[in-house]
Amino acid sequence: MTKESNGSCLCGAVRFRTRGALRGVVYCHCSQCRKQTGLYYAATDVDVSNIVIEGEGNVTWYAASDFAKRGFCRTCGSALFWKRNDADKISILAGAFDLPSGLTAESHIFVADRGDFYAIADGLPQHALGSPSVAVAQTRRNE
Repeated sequence: MTKESNGSCLCGAVRFRTRGALRGVVYCHCSQCRKQTGLYYAATDVDVSNIVIEGEGNVTWYAASDFAKRGFCRTCGSALFWKRNDADKISILAGAFDLPSGLTAESHIFVADRGDFYAIADGLPQHALGSPSVAVAQTRRNE
């Protein structure tokens, strides 16, 4: 039996269903994620072929770099997706999944850019920039 997970934005205008295994949650502390969410991204990912998005017309895509785009609900503003332009995977914000999500934390990336108002003390691996297992956009410190 293939695992299915469901989720949505805050207002429900965008719903999604994933099929198959999800990557562990990676916390991204880069300046773009901080500025979009107010803290950091906590995201998993799945093959593009294993996600169905209902209300896709309500997703606005913002190209924050020439490398990737960020998808959010145009009605309520919920940050939902991150997708590298040439990737076969799409990142989905962990908080958008319905509970129980079954997700587990994996690591932190771009900790060199983390906000100066919090500490990371969960014992997970920390990477100053990206990590070899997670393809990320190229960002500058303190954008």
